[in-house]
Amino acid sequence: MKILIVGPSWVGDSVISQSLFKVIKSNNKDSKIEVLAPEWTKDIFDRMKEVSKTILLPFDHGEIKLKDRVQLGKSLKNSNYDQSIVLPNSFKSSLVPFYADIPLRTGWRGEYRYFLLNDLRKLNELTYPRMVDRFIALGLKELDILPTNPPYPSLEVDIENLKRLSSQYGIDLNKPSIALCPGAEFGPAKRWPAYYYAKVAKEFLSKGWQILLLGSPNDISVGEQIEQDLDSKNLVLNLIGKTKLVDAVDILSVAEIVVSNDSGLMHVAAALDTQLLALYGPSSPNFTPPLSKRSVVMRKNKGYSKARKGSGSEGYHPSLLDIKPSEVIESLNSMTSSVI
Repeated sequence: MKILIVGPSWVGDSVISQSLFKVIKSNNKDSKIEVLAPEWTKDIFDRMKEVSKTILLPFDHGEIKLKDRVQLGKSLKNSNYDQSIVLPNSFKSSLVPFYADIPLRTGWRGEYRYFLLNDLRKLNELTYPRMVDRFIALGLKELDILPTNPPYPSLEVDIENLKRLSSQYGIDLNKPSIALCPGAEFGPAKRWPAYYYAKVAKEFLSKGWQILLLGSPNDISVGEQIEQDLDSKNLVLNLIGKTKLVDAVDILSVAEIVVSNDSGLMHVAAALDTQLLALYGPSSPNFTPPLSKRSVVMRKNKGYSKARKGSGSEGYHPSLLDIKPSEVIESLNSMTSSVI
């Protein structure tokens, strides 16, 4: 069976989707999975052994480009797909499978796409409370029961690329490292304060650890603020905005521990089975938790909010300001007690 997956638009969601691919492969080892993904998530799917091919979806966030999507769909007509599973709930995400004439097109109801999908599922949020549950359910028959212990994502690491990166950026692979991922897609409302991260960095610098800062170009100012709070640019390896996403995958794989906001890199770290301390504010770990048995979640907030701006100082969310560096350091000391 050949399946086209229309992938999510976000890095974290893309990582989570690997659980679906694992279930598909478990139920049919001869199935062939191809993923339609935007440029910024393509590298993630390339690191999943279940994915045989990643097809570039050449559109930016929010772009409809109806004519181009129709043309892309028609160009895939001869690919002989048996099924398409559409993970986003948008109208536009369903256009390519429809115009590719894929016989079975599966997805959740959403955005008036009734005629585009012919295996349309009605979502019961109580039955499928987490995003990973919703993804996996689309790979099963409608009345099938979810696996009791769904498989976790597990990204592959390119050792040769890691060696190249360590040489290029001066990463000491023989020194204990803590990776700090201080960014978040929606800004300060989902970020633990940069000056809090600096206090964690100071603590681990005093122990002789290597400090790695990782993030996207949008997080450059956050990394610079951490460096300013440390009074030196030479104390940490600030790689924020300097590496590709696929490079961050390889670098995170060698960290003894990762501290991260609720972000794409948090899910990447979880998929590498690295020890992880995940700091949540208004977003909910009940919906998109780090899928790893080696993760610890710290949170002072209840419920879920789509807040894009916090009411605290500098736009931070009060619940993230309430997580004090001393608490984080105490938790990290406990998690790293066995590291020499």
